[in-house]
Amino acid sequence: MSRHDEVAAALQLALLLEVSAHPKPGNVHRAHDFDRTRFEHFLASAAALGPHFRLAALRGRRVAERLEESVELAIGERIRSAVEACSEWQHGGNTSLGVILLLTPVAYAAGMIPPDSTLRALEIRKNLRRVVSRTTPADAVNTYRAISHASPGGMGKAPELDVNDKNSIVEIRKRTLSLLDIFRISARYDTISYEWVNGFSVTFDIGLPSLYQELQATRDINTAVVDTYLRILSRVPDTLIARKQGMRTAREVSLRAKRVLKKGGMRTATGRRAVEQMDEALQKSGHLLNPGTTADLTASALSVLILDGYRP
Repeated sequence: MSRHDEVAAALQLALLLEVSAHPKPGNVHRAHDFDRTRFEHFLASAAALGPHFRLAALRGRRVAERLEESVELAIGERIRSAVEACSEWQHGGNTSLGVILLLTPVAYAAGMIPPDSTLRALEIRKNLRRVVSRTTPADAVNTYRAISHASPGGMGKAPELDVNDKNSIVEIRKRTLSLLDIFRISARYDTISYEWVNGFSVTFDIGLPSLYQELQATRDINTAVVDTYLRILSRVPDTLIARKQGMRTAREVSLRAKRVLKKGGMRTATGRRAVEQMDEALQKSGHLLNPGTTADLTASALSVLILDGYRP
């Protein structure tokens, strides 16, 4: 298998394992659908994204081989194409904007590693810094268009350069703001932006170690994914919930995740009941307490785990 095919397969598997994990409190999973967005919509999206991850990895390798700093990665164009592909392959609305924003740079970063070298998490993280630092205003514009196309729920109104304001693209071009510049502005209220700006710290410093720890203890990927999801949520209030219901509510959900983990999480019978009860409680909110950003961060950690060599 070629390196770019390997990267695409790994990232698709990460998406499938994340959405399949259950009972993942407040999210779509194999045992719970939302009214409009169902489990199979996420499966279709994962299938649709394979070619885009492959192209991102291939582009990363070509840029790494040429070494000229002037070569553009065109990551915004890839993000936009990926979002459009997801909407063509399923009718459940926005399923994948967050993971596209996180996993596309991961695909580029992994693709930069020479085919004769083993994929390693540390090298991927190092390359991620190269990827995000080389974004352009064109990447920002294409990403804004991708977000508009996805029409994600719970966006709210940004204090600066709001994606729903048509003048934002004009301002981006006028100020020659790169995609990384945009994420620096939004990092204070959006965790996906924070990941871009801070070296994917939640992915590598919370999510990935948790997955390895859980797998070593249980050898069960479902347990590892659910408990990692809860661990991320317990430490990082979900910014999708914060946009819908306020940061105070987001912190309350994080506190509940922390209490569930103290009861053992998925590793104990008491903890498992607490996870199920938390799932039931969050599901009753009508998606207002859906920790969707946490799910995206969990998928990001899974992508690096699989690229680093894990196989179910």
